[in-house]
Amino acid sequence: MKRNGILNVELSGALATLGHTDLLMVVDAGFPIPRTTHRVDLAIAENLPDLRTVLSLISDELIVEGVVRAEDVTTNSPHLEEWLQQQFTDAEFTTRTHADMLGELAKQAKVIVRTGAFEPWGNIGLYCGVDVPRWFGGEGIIVPDYYASKL
Repeated sequence: MKRNGILNVELSGALATLGHTDLLMVVDAGFPIPRTTHRVDLAIAENLPDLRTVLSLISDELIVEGVVRAEDVTTNSPHLEEWLQQQFTDAEFTTRTHADMLGELAKQAKVIVRTGAFEPWGNIGLYCGVDVPRWFGGEGIIVPDYYASKL
């Protein structure tokens, strides 16, 4: 038996498929997931599981270098925005239109995780990164400028 971390076999396996720059989306219960995207459905009932719990557990297992959310989050959901900023302190934040989140971005996602969240604009994209010190910390390795601040 696994000692800790995500126990859900499908979610754990899906996370293991992700590499640098891959997009994972964690979405609310009503998100229109494209048929061709790998879907991990965790929804049981309203707010079970909730968005923040799933994002928090995933952030313990992935290196996240980018967070994308609908521009409505920054203006209309300040509590979610504040939580995201505190949860993903090392990530670069970007916004897209709500329509882009539901359409174009969803089609680009390698994996979409559906939660039971009933939360406006509760659809968050996470871009996977690399563990910079482990990749570039070796002797004789020249660190690219864009990673130097993360060493």
